[in-house]
Amino acid sequence: MICLAPPPDCVDVLPMKTASSSPEISLDPELPILRALVATIYEQSGYDFRDYAFSSLKRRAKRQAFMEGEITLAELRARVAADPAALGRLVVALTVHVTAMFRDPQFHLLFRQQVVPILKTYPFLRFWVAGCSTGEEVYSLAILLHEEGLYDRCRIYATDISDVVIERARSGIFPLSSMQEYTRNYQAAGGKEEFVDYYTADSEYAIFRPFLRDNVVFAAHNLASDASFNEFHVISCRNVMIYFNRTLQDRVHTLFTESLATLGYLGLGRSESLRFSSQEDCYEPVSTKERLYRKIA
Repeated sequence: MICLAPPPDCVDVLPMKTASSSPEISLDPELPILRALVATIYEQSGYDFRDYAFSSLKRRAKRQAFMEGEITLAELRARVAADPAALGRLVVALTVHVTAMFRDPQFHLLFRQQVVPILKTYPFLRFWVAGCSTGEEVYSLAILLHEEGLYDRCRIYATDISDVVIERARSGIFPLSSMQEYTRNYQAAGGKEEFVDYYTADSEYAIFRPFLRDNVVFAAHNLASDASFNEFHVISCRNVMIYFNRTLQDRVHTLFTESLATLGYLGLGRSESLRFSSQEDCYEPVSTKERLYRKIA
């Protein structure tokens, strides 16, 4: 059974932190209202976006303000303070990241060729897909492990900050229009079967086979505030930390180091790295190009 910490109770909050080395951020006229918006989100829900990268946060907030009816950030703040549904939509908008099944196929091919043979020596395996978004990476991992004969002796923990996103991931339903791209990715990642055999389809959606969820635990977890909840042999957090500032990135790297078993593996996105983090010396690279590392200390 998994037990993850819920968002903290409503408390007074500090202003959103910004990098002192970025004077253009400090001079941005929308910084005060964005700080106020982030504080309101924290007060209303416990979700902490203070250490998210400013430019990404601003862009997503403004896009959601447009979706809410071309309102200003100040009006968006007032709306989310009064309307829980609007708050939920904003949290989803701030947390859903661009994703795809078998994204960066060479990463998955490397994992299949160099990591899986070592994992086969373990009697039981725990995986953590942190920041799983709408679940594409979770199902990719489940398919890979199934094809390598490991799925029946593993548990995959798939977490994200948003309950709404978690429910979408749990459904295993994706746009049918994406399946051609996903099939190409799967084949380039060393897929051994026919990708179409893993889902059924109607005119709009692909529904992935239920067995791919049998060994998956979906749960809410906030990388900005929650603690470690298990020891893992593999942690995958790909294309998530690019949305965090350096302070939050370092917190998450520390969390992952605490959560990984010795000789466990950490997978990051192509634009992310352990370099210059406080945890860099705890790992050796399996592939610096594919951002795959093994914990050695």
